Amino acid sequence: MIEELRISSLGVIDSSTLELGPGLTVITGETGAGKTMVVTALGLLLGGRADSGAVRSGATRARVEGIVRAAGLPDFADAVEEAGGEVEDDHAVLARNIAAEGRSRAYVGGASVPIATLAGVAAPLVAVHGQSDQHRLLQAQTQREALDRYAGAEAADLLDRYRSVHRELHDVEAHLADLVENARERAREADLLRFGVEEITELAPRAGEEDELARDEARLGNADNLRGAAEQAREALSSEEGAPDALAAVAAARAALDGVREHDEEANGLADRVAEVTYLLSDLAADVASYAARIEVDPQQLATISERRAALTGLTRKYGETLADVLAWAEESSAKLLDLDSTDDRIEELRTRRRALREDLGTVAAELSAVRTAAAERLSTAVSEELTLLAMPHARVSVAVEQTSVDAPEDPDRPPADAVRVGERWCRFGRSGIDEVDFRLAANADSEPRPLHKGASGGELSRVMLAVEVCLADTTPVPTFVFDEVDSGVGGAAAVEIGRRLAALARHAQVLVVTHLPQVAAYADRHVVVLKSSDGTVTSSGLTTLDDSGRERELSRMLAGLEDSGTALAHARELLDVARPDRAAARR
Repeated sequence: MIEELRISSLGVIDSSTLELGPGLTVITGETGAGKTMVVTALGLLLGGRADSGAVRSGATRARVEGIVRAAGLPDFADAVEEAGGEVEDDHAVLARNIAAEGRSRAYVGGASVPIATLAGVAAPLVAVHGQSDQHRLLQAQTQREALDRYAGAEAADLLDRYRSVHRELHDVEAHLADLVENARERAREADLLRFGVEEITELAPRAGEEDELARDEARLGNADNLRGAAEQAREALSSEEGAPDALAAVAAARAALDGVREHDEEANGLADRVAEVTYLLSDLAADVASYAARIEVDPQQLATISERRAALTGLTRKYGETLADVLAWAEESSAKLLDLDSTDDRIEELRTRRRALREDLGTVAAELSAVRTAAAERLSTAVSEELTLLAMPHARVSVAVEQTSVDAPEDPDRPPADAVRVGERWCRFGRSGIDEVDFRLAANADSEPRPLHKGASGGELSRVMLAVEVCLADTTPVPTFVFDEVDSGVGGAAAVEIGRRLAALARHAQVLVVTHLPQVAAYADRHVVVLKSSDGTVTSSGLTTLDDSGRERELSRMLAGLEDSGTALAHARELLDVARPDRAAARR
C-alpha cells in the first residue's frame, strides 16, 4: 500500500505531500488546479514516459516519491532487494526525477535503477483507470488471469494440473527431439565408445599394473649386472675360493673374544654380539647366493613385458592418466553405451509417453475451458448488472472464452508442436490452456460486443473498469486502484452509485479517485483538495487533507460553486449522512 506521495515542481504543484491510507481517498479541486497531476505523478512512479514539459516553470527538475509499506507484499519486497534497493522498517521508497532538459532517473529503495526496473517493481502495485490510461485489465493475459481467479479453486486446481502435464510434455518432447535429431551423432559416439571399451577389455589391465611391469622390466633389463653384483657380494661374504671374506674375519674376532670372555663381563657381552653377527652373515651369504642363482637372462620375457607396457601406455594416452583412470573410463563408457544402444527403444518409449501426455493435456484443457466458460457467464452477468447502476443501463459486458482451431494432422502421432486434440477438434494450446479470454463491451442494446479498448469512450471505459474491479475485488492481487474522473458525464443517482461502488471496492483495496462530483466525494474516507494560488505572476497548487467542516465547505462548493451557501452546506451534510453507512462498512 502507498502510504505517502511527495510531489515537487511537477506542473502547477510546487511542493506537496499527500498522506494516503487504506480505504477511499478522493481528490477534488477547481478546474485547472492540478488534480490530474497526482495521477501523472503516480504514472511516473509506475515507469511511465517522462515529459520535460511537466517540470514546473523555473525549476531545474521535478521529483516524485512514493513511500510503500511492504507488509503483506512479499513479492514487492523481493523485487526491491533484487533491484539493489533496501526495505527499511517494512517500507521502501520509489522515486523518479525528471530534469528540465529531458533526462529522467529512477530509484528503488535508494538504489539508482533503469526506468524499466522501476516499472517492473511498481507496476504490480497499482491499477490505473483514467480517461486515456487504461492499463491492467486491457491486457489479454491479465483478463485470463482475472477470470481464473473469479472462477475460484476449481479453476486453480485444473490450471495446476494442466501446467504440470504441460511441463512434462515439454520435457518429453525436448528429449525426444534431441534423440531424433542427434541419432547419427549418437551412433558415431557409440562406435567410438565401443572401440575404446573393446580395446581396454582385450588388454584387461589391472590398477597399478604399470608400476609392477616397470619394476620387472628394470630387473630383466639389468639381469647380468644384478647377477654379477650378487656373486661378488656372496664372494665377499663367504668365499668359495679360500680368499679372505667377511665370515672368516668375523670368525677370527669371535675366537679372540671367546678366549677372554671369562675374565670380563663386558668382553663376554661383546663375544655374544660377534656370535650373532656370525650367524647373520652366514644367513645373508646364503640369501645372496640364492638370489644370484635365481637371476636369469630371459630376452623373450623382457620383450613381452616391454610390449605390454607399450600397449598399456597407449591406453593411458587415450583414456586416462593412470590405469585406474582407464578402468573408470571403461566402466562409465559401458554404462553410456547401454543408453546409446537403446536409443531406438527410448525413442519409442518417449513417443508413447508423448501420446499419453497429449491425451491428458487435451482432457484437462477441456475441463478447464468448461469451468472458465461457466465463470465467464457469471462474470458477464455481474459486470452488466453493475453497469446498470453506473448509468449505463443498456450496456452489457461479455467475457468471451474462445479457442483457435487448427487442421487435424495427417499423422496423429506427429501433431504440430502447438496443437492438441480436444474432443473432436484440434486447438492451439499454451502454458495456460487452449483458451483466449477477451472482455468485450456492447455500449448500446443494438451494438455488437467489441474489445474493451474499442467499444467505449474514455468515461464509459472508466466505469466499465470500475464495474469489473468491483466484481473481481475479492480475488484481485492489486493493492491500489486509481480512477481519474471515472464519473465523467454522470450525475444524479448514478453518481451516488459510483460513489457507493468505489466505497465497496475500498473495502478490499486502497482506492484513489480524482472526481468533480460531490456525490462521489461524499463516500471518501479521506478527502484531499487541490488549492490553487497566485501571486499575479506565478500560479501554484498544493494538496490539503480536509477535516469534517472543510469537507462540508468543499462539497458545497462542488454543489453550488459557493462555499458558504446555507442551502449548499445543508445538501453537503445530507450527502455525507447518506454515504456514512458505506464509509463505515469500508472501515470495518
